Amino acid sequence: MRAVQIVKDESGQRAELTEIADDDIGEGDVTIAVDYSAVNFKDGLGVTGIVPVVQRFPVVAGIDLAGTVVDAPAESGFAPGDAVAVNGWGLAVDHNGGFATRARVPSGWLTRIPARFTTWQAMAIGTAGYTAALSVVALQRRGITPRQGPVLVTGAAGGVGSVAIALLAALGYEVHASTGRPTEEPYLRTLGAEEIIARSELAEPAEAALGAERWAAAVDTVGSHTLVNVLAQIRYGGTVANCGLAQGLDLPGSVAPFILRAVTLVGIDSVNAPTGSRDEAWDLLDKHLDDALLEKMTTTVPLDQAAAVAQQVLAGTIRGRTVVDVNA
Repeated sequence: MRAVQIVKDESGQRAELTEIADDDIGEGDVTIAVDYSAVNFKDGLGVTGIVPVVQRFPVVAGIDLAGTVVDAPAESGFAPGDAVAVNGWGLAVDHNGGFATRARVPSGWLTRIPARFTTWQAMAIGTAGYTAALSVVALQRRGITPRQGPVLVTGAAGGVGSVAIALLAALGYEVHASTGRPTEEPYLRTLGAEEIIARSELAEPAEAALGAERWAAAVDTVGSHTLVNVLAQIRYGGTVANCGLAQGLDLPGSVAPFILRAVTLVGIDSVNAPTGSRDEAWDLLDKHLDDALLEKMTTTVPLDQAAAVAQQVLAGTIRGRTVVDVNA
């Protein structure tokens, strides 16, 4: 089968389009005919090796996939022909991922795709969109309602940011979008953003432990100084859901927002989230994500372009979502 494989040798870490034997597609009790994968920020990390996310070499790239079940044991609850998605778990880390025409995974990793979504739409959502949904669910669990004030989304033009804006706007929130790409303002407003915040307002080291109270909540994909500045400007009792590290892994800030304004920082893990949390996120997407907006934010590329796009996503030059047609 055709696959994009991440290899590492004396020349470094890189991705290669290759063919591998069907017997080597992976471990598990369910075989999937893959229709589509998607390109996420973590795929860029895996392809380049900038952050050592890959734990086994060689490994097929692609941290998510969608397709149809070819073979599954009866006790798994899945049957041939079922449309399924896999997001995270060990894909492209220590288990062959989705940049391939077939995959074999444990049945416990499968999510049944909601009936209204095609496999293409499932990957237009992908791990980034599912992570955005997990973040929005986290805000709702903390009691953040539209009446409490605006919600900020950082890294707004990326995959997580795009879906987060669309979901929040559909749910009635006033959405503010932070981006370093001012040319994307029309796109962000189309998704539902009402105010655009320049990335430069948040990306520099904080000048004070607390700032003016601007937002009721935030979905942060950036981390580092940006997250510190966001926390410092969250209203009393607000919540920030952090799901990314585009600016860095560090958090060079103060405890002041937590102990003086009762701000909550919620970590969002999309890799090992339990099935119940995944189902809740997909249910939110099923009910509130607009198909037309999903199509507007998504580009489709063939398998041989996936690795190059992964590097562009890492560099922050890709708008929205990129689906990989593994059969093209």
